[in-house]
Formats: sequence, C-alpha cells, structure tokens
Amino acid sequence: MLVIYGGLFFALFIRIFYIQSTGEVKGQQLEARAAALYGKEAVLSAERGKILDRNGGVIAEDTLSYRLIAVVNPEATTDKDEPRHVQNPEETAKVLAKYISMEESEIYSILTKKLSDGRTPYQVEFGVAGRSISHETMTAIKEEGLDGIIFASDSKRYYPNGPFASHLIGFALKEEQKDGNFKTVGKMGLEYTYNKELTGVDGSLQYDSDIFGYLLPNSEKMVKPAENGDDIYLTLDKTIQNFLEESMTNVYKEYNPEAMIAVVADPKSGEILAMSQRPTFDPDTRDGLDSWNNDIIESVIEPGSTMKTFTLATAIETNNWHPNAYYQSGSYTLLGDTIRDHNQRGWGQITYLEGFQRSSNTAMANMLEYIGNDRLIDYFKKFGFGEKTGIDLPGEASGTLLTNWPINYVTTSYGQGSTVTPIQLVQAMTAIANDGEMMQPYVIDKIVDSTTGEVIKDEKPTVKGNPVSKETAKQVREILASTVTAEDGTAKSFAIEGYDVAGKTGTAYIPRADGSGRYLTGNKNNYLYSFLGMAPADNPQLIVYVAVKQPRLEATEVGSAPVSEVFTSVMQNSLKYLNINPEDVAEAETTTMKDYVGENAENVQLDLVNEGVTPVVIGEGGKILSQYPEKDLSITKGSIVFLKTQGSVTLPSFKNWSLRNLLVYKMMSGLSIEIVGEGYVESQSVSADTVIGEGSPIVVQLRTPEETYSTTPVEETSAEGEELPQD
Repeated sequence: MLVIYGGLFFALFIRIFYIQSTGEVKGQQLEARAAALYGKEAVLSAERGKILDRNGGVIAEDTLSYRLIAVVNPEATTDKDEPRHVQNPEETAKVLAKYISMEESEIYSILTKKLSDGRTPYQVEFGVAGRSISHETMTAIKEEGLDGIIFASDSKRYYPNGPFASHLIGFALKEEQKDGNFKTVGKMGLEYTYNKELTGVDGSLQYDSDIFGYLLPNSEKMVKPAENGDDIYLTLDKTIQNFLEESMTNVYKEYNPEAMIAVVADPKSGEILAMSQRPTFDPDTRDGLDSWNNDIIESVIEPGSTMKTFTLATAIETNNWHPNAYYQSGSYTLLGDTIRDHNQRGWGQITYLEGFQRSSNTAMANMLEYIGNDRLIDYFKKFGFGEKTGIDLPGEASGTLLTNWPINYVTTSYGQGSTVTPIQLVQAMTAIANDGEMMQPYVIDKIVDSTTGEVIKDEKPTVKGNPVSKETAKQVREILASTVTAEDGTAKSFAIEGYDVAGKTGTAYIPRADGSGRYLTGNKNNYLYSFLGMAPADNPQLIVYVAVKQPRLEATEVGSAPVSEVFTSVMQNSLKYLNINPEDVAEAETTTMKDYVGENAENVQLDLVNEGVTPVVIGEGGKILSQYPEKDLSITKGSIVFLKTQGSVTLPSFKNWSLRNLLVYKMMSGLSIEIVGEGYVESQSVSADTVIGEGSPIVVQLRTPEETYSTTPVEETSAEGEELPQD
C-alpha cells in the first residue's frame, strides 16, 4: 500500500509540476481558458456629437430612452406568487404589438424561441423595434402589468424642434452592427454627411468575475474611456429658422401648394441663417418623409423673372442700360420665334425702367441686343450660374445655361429655358447686396471636440468673385427697390413697414414631368411664383428667397400672395430680432471695441457710456476677467457690452433683450437661466438688482416680434400675379 500510494503521490507531484511549468493541459493554455471563463468585457458607449445652431441652441442630440427586454426562462421566478418571467407569450405578444413596430406573430416567435441546444434563453430582446422607447411608452407598457417585461436605459437621437430644417439636418437611427451591438448611424442630411465626425469611439471595461458574473475582490479593472463624437455648430439661427418654419407652415396649410422652398442668408458673409422646404417631415418619427432631396441644393428650377436682376446688372456694368430710352413692349420676334410680355399685349411704347418695374420680358429681349449673347452668358457665369456654389453640403446640382439656339439666349435673359438652383440665386444676390463682392454660401460654422472644447474646424467667409462694381451693385439695388415702391411695380405687396425692400418677383413656367420639353399650362395655379429680395435696401443685412410651386389660388388671388406672406413675415421679424432698427439703418454709428481685460470695471463702464454703448458688469466689479464682444470688433452704438469680473452676480433687467444677448449673459455668468419662447425678453422670474446665489433658477419669458408688432397690410395692385411667361 505504501508503494502504491507513494507512486500515486509522486505521479500527482510530477503532473502538478508539469502544469505549473508549462501552463498547459491537453494542449490547451489554462490561462487562456480562465480568461475566457472569468474575463469579462463591457462596452462603454460613446455619445454622438450634438448639432447646434450658431448660438449653441440644440438641434439634434442624444437623449435618454429605454430598451425593451423580456425574461423568458422559468428559472428567473423563485416565488410563484411573484412571477419574473413571461408566463403567457400569446397575451404578452398581443399587448406589446400595440406599442412597438413589430407584428404580433414576430413578437410571439421571439418570446418562444430556443437556443441551438434546445434550452430556453434567460432573456430576449426585440432588435430595433425594442429600442429607443420613450418614457411615455415605457410607462404605458409597465401599466399593462406584463410578467417578465423589464427595461434597460438606452439612448436615442432626439430632435427637440420637430420639423426644423429637416432636409438639411436629416436624421440618424440605431442600427445593429456585425458584432451584435447597436450604434446610431446618420441616414440623411448633415447627420449622414458628417456621420464620421459626429460618431464617437466606444470604450471598454475589462475585469475578472466569478462564474456568476460578479466582480472578484481585488481584481484589476482595465478601463478604456469612450471618446464622444464632435459637436457641429451651424450658421443657422434658431430664432430665424423658427420664423421661417412657422410662416411656411401657415402658407402651406392655406394654399396647399405642390412644393415650397425658402432661404435666409447673411449677404456680408454668405452664412445661411435659415433654410426649409415643404413638404417637410419630423426627424424624430420620419412622418411626412416623401423626398430625401434638399431641393434648395440638389434640385434645379427655371427661375423666371428673378433672373432679370442679373440681366439688369450685366447691362449696367457693360454700359448698356438706358433707363429712359423707349422700346415697343408686347412681343418680340427672333428668327420666327416670338416671346410675349405676361399680359400678352404689353403697354405700348414704354421706357426700359418702366419695363423692368413691370417685369417685361420684351424689355430684356431688347436689352440683349445691346449686351450681346456671349457677353450675357459670360456675366451669368461670373455670377456663378452653370456651376456649383461649393456649399459645404453633398449632392449639389450645377444647373445649365442653355445656348443651343439664338432664342435660348433671349429666354435665359428673363429666366426661362436655362436652369439654376435656389442656392445659386442666393449666392448671386450677395454680389448685389454686398457692393459687388459675391460670397460663397455655407452652413457649417465650426466643429468642436465635445470633450476638450477645442475647435477642430472653423469656417470663415469666402469671396467667390466680383462680378460687378460697387457702383453697379448700388444702382441695381435702387432699381430693385423701385419695383416695390413704383406705381407700376410688380413687388408692391412685398413692402415692409419701416424698412426699404429691394427685390424681384418671378413667375416661371414649370416643365411637364413627361420629358416632352413642354410646359404646364391651363390656369394660374400651374406656375412657380417666387421673390428674391433683401433689406434694408441701402445696406442689406438679409437676403430672403421664397418660391411656391403650384399654389391653389382663389379666383381673386394673385400668385405673389403666398410668396409675400412668407417673405414679409420672415424678413420683418428677422430684422427686428437682429436689432436692425427701421430708422437710420444706413447711417448707424459704430465704435470699435478695445481690450478691457485686466482693467478696472468701474473706469471702463464710464468709457463705454461715453462711447454710446451699454455696459453690463457680471460680478462685483474690480478687475475685468473677460469681455464680449472681444477687442477690435465693430459694434453699433446702443449695443450691450458684457464685462465679466469676480464675485457674486447682481441680476440686471433683461427687458427687451434679444435672445442672442440673453444667451451671451447666460454663458458668461454661468447662471441657471431657463429661456422660454423666442424673440425679445418680456418678463423675468427674479427681479432686477437681486443678488443671485449659486444654483438659483431664473425663468425668462420671451415674445417674438410677430406677437409684439403687427404688419400693416399693403394694398396689392400689382399685375405680377397675372404674369404668364412665354416660351
């Protein structure tokens, strides 16, 4: 017995020694098997970057949602009086089908499926249909009292503004990846184009656990932090975008057009401040999503009479504009092809100035004889027509300047035959508004590292060219303004109380969808009505382009009615929101900001008052830590200047402050300010001159200029609504 047990002990000793020295059993590494059995790895999800407006207002962000889980293994229930697994799959499937986008039969199949070895899984999930569940839906499902139904926290892409530049912003959805994990992926618009920048990198947590999955004492944890996606700031202004969305929705409901598009731009920089189209959709639900095209960028139109703006500019620049010379209106024939004015008969012998104000096609045709065909096309190319603007968006169309036949040059001069994109019209108009300097349109302001705040990409205005001189641009603006003010002007309904508007109406034929090359005809509902305008006329601060396709007009209504309803509302509200006062806009005095950082706030306040601006001190005074606006920036007299100092904050009166100034104050003060509404401050929950403690909530109520000011209707006597352009 001693020999036998001694031999067994010796063999066991040899085996243990071998395992310790080699780490192998039956050719398998024990360390690897242990790591596979006890080593765990959890995914630390990265947060997708936000999309924000120019002032930091949220347009798209990740928000809390829930993931639906069904526990189906009976072993989960330890007390039969409190079941913790699905006991009735049929009834459970029937109830869940009311709340998630999945058929009852498919839900039942998931609830009853088995593993490959025939065992029942502990729990099951429902793919995309069971994710991104809102708090309201989760609560409703819980109230059904279903056994075994639980929820886990998740995230979803959230668009708090509803339909809001939807074809520009696009949307993102959760998608299952090859490794079985789910990731938010951009599917359309900026969410798709900048998916790489917005998408973060998931991190991981590695640790050792026992056989039940619990963390072992003293085990090492290896953490690789998640890298959140970058934030993208747009040039859009949320307030102006809301003005545009509201106005377009009202007109869309009233006139039921086939389509609408509109753009608001800053002519000094090329920044797009608002952009929308109809039909539109809600990016949260995708309700109303019929077309994936951003029509302002990706679709071409025959613009109609808005194109006469650039024919006029070409004539002036080439010394071929004779405003007081007479021509015969009504019709114009070239090699057997006849074009006519919109009233078919003309107005007899009239001056070219009156012809432009009346939007006469034959005026353009006669002017073309002075300009020359090739020269007109050369200048149209200088204005950017026939090529992409280079806006920072994909899928841009270039349009076509039609020059196959002599008559093509004539029709192009008044906006038929040749095609352009709406964004090309806006870019070209910046040259007229900006004293001859044409600015490239853009929508991305900057891209920022969401963790460090580092600016990764910072876009700046780009000059695309100088198609005309400063003097020509000024003269064009004056003539465009006369279409609004002249007795025979076609744009009288686009006048705005307190501001001089300059612009050009358009009524264009719509090509048939059958590819025949012919146009829709029949009645006044079969045209594209538009207006390309700017204000104030002397020193334009905004360009607004609006186009309405095939509105349903009453017998007494003219085509310009729905267009002017959008233009006047958006332009007036936006100018007031931007603090562009109706009076003395062109003569507004400015001052240049100095560097006040490090100086005494009390002394600086006196200097600023003498400069004609209003200082607001954030803190108790003393040494200035930061200022806004920064040094060397030019500001108009009467503006607010913010000076940040140390110490507790005494609340000022926010009465009549713009949203922009309020956001600056909120950022610099760090106070918890809840902003309700848009436009200008009407009231605040905490009185002025109150010393604010840390964390004290403040609610500020704003009202829009549309609520504060009423637009005086302008009697519409223009014939533009009856304009019927000819081939």
